[in-house]
Amino acid sequence: MSDATQYEPVIGLEIHIQLATNTKMFCGCRLEFGAEPNTLTCPVCLGHPGTLPVPNEQAVKFAIATGLALGCSIAPRSMFHRKNYFYPDLPKGYQISQFDIPICANGELSGVRIHRAHMEEDAAKNIHVGESGRIHGAGRTVVDYNRGGTPLVEIVTEPDIHSGAQAREWLQLLRATIKRLGVSDVNMEEGSLRCDANISIRPVGQKELGVKSELKNMNSFRFIERGIDAEIARQTALLNAGEKVEQETLHFDPSSGSLTSLRSKEEAHDYRYFPEPDLVPVAPSSELIDEIRASLPELPLQKAERYENDLGISAETSKFLAFNAEMGAYFEAVLAAAGDGADNKRIGDWVVGELVARIGADADPAESKVEPAAMARLVSLVGEKAVTNAGAKTVLDKLVESGGDPDAIVEAEGLAAMGDSDELAGIVDAALEANPKAVEDMKSGNMKAIGAVIGFVMKQTQGRADGGEVTKIVREKLGL
Repeated sequence: MSDATQYEPVIGLEIHIQLATNTKMFCGCRLEFGAEPNTLTCPVCLGHPGTLPVPNEQAVKFAIATGLALGCSIAPRSMFHRKNYFYPDLPKGYQISQFDIPICANGELSGVRIHRAHMEEDAAKNIHVGESGRIHGAGRTVVDYNRGGTPLVEIVTEPDIHSGAQAREWLQLLRATIKRLGVSDVNMEEGSLRCDANISIRPVGQKELGVKSELKNMNSFRFIERGIDAEIARQTALLNAGEKVEQETLHFDPSSGSLTSLRSKEEAHDYRYFPEPDLVPVAPSSELIDEIRASLPELPLQKAERYENDLGISAETSKFLAFNAEMGAYFEAVLAAAGDGADNKRIGDWVVGELVARIGADADPAESKVEPAAMARLVSLVGEKAVTNAGAKTVLDKLVESGGDPDAIVEAEGLAAMGDSDELAGIVDAALEANPKAVEDMKSGNMKAIGAVIGFVMKQTQGRADGGEVTKIVREKLGL
């Protein structure tokens, strides 16, 4: 049995999502990414003696909406707890979180079970010298307390994921779902979505889980996939060498692909949870839960189903568009620009198959130079056979590079498709004359040989000829 099939990876995820409220979780301090350090603080979020926290009502509603979108049950009564540990980014010496009674539990999203989704406050941000141009002096760590107290929802999955690729796709779905709800901007670069992965491997067929390691704070989908795959490979190599996997927390360096141990099991925290005495339980009414449920928008899984069933788009393309929030929004904008009678399938194919190939799967097409109206017009030109597929790809290259109007590019570059004209028929005659072996093969029933003829015509016309039209003319001329 090969290494690839000898062991089964088992992966669970812990995702922290910063909620897009105007103020912090337990005080009235404003939230603003990139503000001057330590300018958005108050005695409550700094943990001064005698202060009392007050829960953010909007954060509670956002947490309930998140749980409902993930198919969770909402607790009629949930508790806040103190999670005790001492670190410079935690001025109170504890974090207000939820322990054994979270607000949301027992959900499911696309085959991955949700163990729980609970509310808590974020820690402050440690800045090591060299990470910020505003900090000077070697060998120091300073703390920016602006982030401290930001409302979070932590989502914990069951170990239902079995590869880095599956983790990436599922996280993209989760991100699109949260973004669609409007409860967070889920910007990984700014830290409003952070992911840890618990990874173990076990012999195929074994039910008992292996010893797990934890990958901390991976900040892009690509790095999450690479980090998980690297850790699976590391654990597999250890077991194949007769060694043991130790429980530890690891950091993945995407630049080198290396894994570094941060702490071992012996260094793990004992958080000594106990109920937060300054906060009463959260007890949302059934009316409030029903109101939030009724306000939920169309979610990505529903959107993918609509794309496939109503718009006639393939299942794979539908999932890609629905699970990638920015790409889906761009696709919708192209549909709107195309108007009634748009070729939905062709638009989906061009956005996913051609535009993504040029700007990357993780890019936001709204930030590209290809305006939705330009993409809609380009696809329309292809449908009208005013430009060939090859010519349209050249137009798209120009649009990605500098934007513009597809019609103007077609005219300036001489890319207008050739119709069923005497000129095209003459070029086909020349192609047949130049490829006698292909002609002989086609007459013998091997139509694959037409590729040489079409290639000759495309070269002579600089891609302006339509391949289907060329095939039609060849068949007519050879009596096939």
